[in-house]
Amino acid sequence: MAHTDTVRTPEHYLMFAIGPRLDYAARLRALDDSVRISVICRPEHLHRITTGGDYLRVVAVRQDAPVDEVVTLARTVHALEPVTRITAFWEHDQDRAAAVGAALGVATHSPGTVRLVQDKHAMRERLREAGVEDTAARRAYDEVDLLAFGEEAGYPFIVKPTAGTASFGVTLVHSPEQAARAYRTAAGDFPGIARLGVLAEQYHRGPQYSVEAFSEAAEHVVVAVTRKYSDPDGLVELGHVLPAPLDPADEEAIGEHVRRVLDALGVEFGPTHTEVVLTSDGPRVIETHLRVGGDEIFNLVKDAVGVDMIDLQTRQAFGDKVLPDIRAVLESGREPRCEAIWYTAPEATGTFVGLADGTEADLDPGVTVLLQPGEELTGHGSFARVARARASAPTAEEALARARATVDGLSFLFRVSAPEQGTV
Repeated sequence: MAHTDTVRTPEHYLMFAIGPRLDYAARLRALDDSVRISVICRPEHLHRITTGGDYLRVVAVRQDAPVDEVVTLARTVHALEPVTRITAFWEHDQDRAAAVGAALGVATHSPGTVRLVQDKHAMRERLREAGVEDTAARRAYDEVDLLAFGEEAGYPFIVKPTAGTASFGVTLVHSPEQAARAYRTAAGDFPGIARLGVLAEQYHRGPQYSVEAFSEAAEHVVVAVTRKYSDPDGLVELGHVLPAPLDPADEEAIGEHVRRVLDALGVEFGPTHTEVVLTSDGPRVIETHLRVGGDEIFNLVKDAVGVDMIDLQTRQAFGDKVLPDIRAVLESGREPRCEAIWYTAPEATGTFVGLADGTEADLDPGVTVLLQPGEELTGHGSFARVARARASAPTAEEALARARATVDGLSFLFRVSAPEQGTV
């Protein structure tokens, strides 16, 4: 998958959504050190701007700024030096990037596709219209709407923010008595997430998977299928293993369903991470994202399958065709290798003190502690997790067992405040 050097006119990238830990600017410069990069991002993401990035300019715009304001600022950047490419390598601000692309006539995801992906109710409506699936879903404006949905769709059902990620605000509602709390949870404020309201939707029973795919010219190639394990109540993801142990017929059915979903949503390029449930009636989508899978899934894919989705995303943004390289790796007859990751998410809140035994230097190299001493364990979404462990093995079952055993052997100290006098 080597990049072939060619003589190019220097590109001017307008970059949105600076992803955590991944220095895309450096990756673009590794392909061509003449590229020129401007950035529009949120103020809270400024710390992700690398000091050696040599950016032309960096414009910080608050999260709640109107899209028209962002477009106006982008037009100013474009007037100073014409923008030739627009990138949004991570999830945040893809709506801004799409609006700017449409205004400047520079290719990126269409505003319609971004809206369908980010607004889960709109996605449900679109998939129903396209005949892909008919999962029951309804916007909820108060507890009464949730009670009405429960009467019609039955219990349990899912309540979650209409726009969201990282399992923030998600509740599995088993009875009418849980509706009020579920609504308050989903209607809360979560970091980096636009408030588009609350969604109630049908709960699908069955094992959960995610499909890591890559698209080019509206053609979709499944790179890997991941088996996912979630907490049964808050549905926070606790573990992943890939390639998933699947019957070939089920694997093909999942892949084909996801391709139909991506077609219906108008996805034309880039990586996607689509979560599905394999029900007794076939695959049903939970949600999809215009990015690589989080929770280190993109690294699991790289190690297990040999496809570096971050590298491919950068190369495609640079203008390279990447599907032929992906197919070459997938068809190379690579020796099977399974990668797993498992998280610990204690049912506790408080201030993280540290490891109960030893220091991080004593840990297995596959272990990562996710909190720093002094940080609060919030109990919300994926940020309720304290540590993770990775493992490799010839089979999915072995890899998963090793990761779980490693993380289960960890112990932590938390400082918990005593209840106020008079409280229970």
